[in-house]
Amino acid sequence: MKRMDRHGNERVWKVGELATEAGLTVRTLHHYDRIGLVCPAERTSSGHRLYTVGDVERLYQVLALRQLGLGLDQIADLLAGTVAMTQVLSAHRDFLAAQLAAIQELHALVAALAATAQSRPDASADHFLELIRRTVMVDDTFKEYFTEAQVTQLAQRREELGEQHIRQAEADWVELIGKVDAAISAGMDPASPEAQKLAARWMGLLEGFHGGDAGLRDSLYRMQAGEADRIESEFRGPSPAQIEFITAANAARR
Repeated sequence: MKRMDRHGNERVWKVGELATEAGLTVRTLHHYDRIGLVCPAERTSSGHRLYTVGDVERLYQVLALRQLGLGLDQIADLLAGTVAMTQVLSAHRDFLAAQLAAIQELHALVAALAATAQSRPDASADHFLELIRRTVMVDDTFKEYFTEAQVTQLAQRREELGEQHIRQAEADWVELIGKVDAAISAGMDPASPEAQKLAARWMGLLEGFHGGDAGLRDSLYRMQAGEADRIESEFRGPSPAQIEFITAANAARR
């Protein structure tokens, strides 16, 4: 439906009026005009822009697509009909998923640093810089063994579980690794009931990580095999001897 002014004529907007109504700046509308995205259909005798109802409708289409996070080039292609909406939205969905994973990873890092800062108020700036460096190294290593889809899946799983659950799981791992180490030092038989209980708990914590997903489990095992020395020396992870003990104890459970 066309919008009419009080004289019964189809309404037109001056650039300043449209900017105010749309919540934009005049500079933005000028830019949209220069790149051919939203061009006024009319001009005054002195060259001032006049926007018709059709121009305003196109502007609001642009603004709606901008709300989805699309770039101006993508919007121009969509409105020109040179690309399909499904194609652009699918590509943009994947882009946003990657961004979401990165933001969730950053949120987890900041949350961990905040928790450390509260528990260690006397810690130096160098301590936190070293913690960040080691965390970044872990992230880089992760990306060697896990696909982007898996990284996104893990970030979403972490968000669902919550930071308190994650911190508890990390504490449980430290405790369990210590118990397995003590069992090995004491010469415990991997087939014994005590060893099998340790293996059951170990596998339960692993499942808390991969959630029963075979792909995540296999990627985790590949990373453990490829980075065993680093995981043990830098991150207090399980040693090859501990993994061998748990593997034997877990086999005895079956």
